[in-house]
Amino acid sequence: MDRLPWSRFHWLVVIGLGTVWILDGLEVTIVGAVGSRLTEPSSGLGLTTAQVGLAAAIYVAGACTGSLVFGYLTDRFGRKRLFIITLGLYLLATVATAFSFTPIVFFICRFFTGAGIGGEYAAINSAIDELIPARRRGVVDLAINGSYWLGTAFGAVLTVFLLDTSIFPPELGWRLAFGLGAVLGLVVLLVRRNVPESPRWMFIHGRDQEAEKLVGEIEHDIEAETDEALPDVPQDKALEIHQRRSTGFGEIARVGFTQYPKRVVLGLSLFIGQAFLYNAVFFTYALVLTKLLHVPADVAPWSLVPIAIGNLLGPVTLGHLFDSVGRRVMISTSYIGSGILLVGTAMLFSAGALDAFWLTVCWMVVFFFASAGASAAYLTVSEIFPMETRAMAIAFFFAIGTGIGGIIGPILFGQLISGGIQAVAIGYYIGAGLMIAAGLVEVFLGVDAERKSLEDVAEPLSESDTDT
Repeated sequence: MDRLPWSRFHWLVVIGLGTVWILDGLEVTIVGAVGSRLTEPSSGLGLTTAQVGLAAAIYVAGACTGSLVFGYLTDRFGRKRLFIITLGLYLLATVATAFSFTPIVFFICRFFTGAGIGGEYAAINSAIDELIPARRRGVVDLAINGSYWLGTAFGAVLTVFLLDTSIFPPELGWRLAFGLGAVLGLVVLLVRRNVPESPRWMFIHGRDQEAEKLVGEIEHDIEAETDEALPDVPQDKALEIHQRRSTGFGEIARVGFTQYPKRVVLGLSLFIGQAFLYNAVFFTYALVLTKLLHVPADVAPWSLVPIAIGNLLGPVTLGHLFDSVGRRVMISTSYIGSGILLVGTAMLFSAGALDAFWLTVCWMVVFFFASAGASAAYLTVSEIFPMETRAMAIAFFFAIGTGIGGIIGPILFGQLISGGIQAVAIGYYIGAGLMIAAGLVEVFLGVDAERKSLEDVAEPLSESDTDT
């Protein structure tokens, strides 16, 4: 798969699998943008500010739970089966969210929506890395994860109109926002049906004949498309594999903590830093604008559009450098650079020097770098562990890192907002410290995986079994 030239097949993978991050961005943005509306009695829910932060934390908790459950099932039953199931769960849960009439029902729906999205992280990232050529794995992975911000921008614009009470009643607009998210998910599901299973997964799990047939079909289509014969696979790339049905949690833990302990520390550091920063800010940013800077509730969502643009431009503009300059240099630069910029933002915000416009400009600059680093965190944990544990590795780091940073962040910021500008600035300093610390960990423990086959970055456990 690594020797294949870029083709229509790869575009199918990118569109069919990568577009799910648009849904995640849409979900997070909708809740953040409608947060102020949900605190109004006329919305039909009447949540408190703290409950808006709690709903965000519950969504993240669902994502962490879903990533672990579906991550294990992805490694056992295959990438394709699970990325269909997880998207189906998301669709059902987000539609149910639109029909929530009590806080408890809303919280339950948010949990299962998050579970579907969390399961997507493991199934999709593992499939993408196993289907995309090594020489482009970095730029493609960053671009796909960066597409999250297309959903953010779309969600922000969407909620501006849906929260306009001159167009929609206050109890209806936010419900339509969740319903439209489900419509987009259904379109993605229709495209995704054409994405094949990972040949790497199939071969290891005893379906070698199906894998050979699938790869042969892909190669035939690419040769017909390019009108050129593909080069033979080098003999030194041959692997002898001991096929297996599944990999247990015990072996997964053993491999991570005994064979690759430094990589475990690296993955946790990258995920905790970016999860705290992003979930804390985006779930509560509309509240910061409306409660502290007195921006009207129907105007606040517009601020998320330029921030989303900054986040999108980061991985798209810098993505190719992760394959050329290298992972270690670019990831550490992205994390440390965004942390330093955030310290400056916190100082200006605390001093009262930033209004809503300039605070948004500062966040655009911070997130230009932070977004590239955050996307690279998913790339890192999906490529530095063995094939048999890839989905579970993604799930583990997402669940633990996001559980620590992503749950604590929104709850903390929900409380800090009630304490005023100075309290929120303290939260910004905490986020900056975590990003800088993660960048320093990358400097010393980073893995130079650029342009290398996945099997060269981490030897398959099935190959190791034949050697012992």
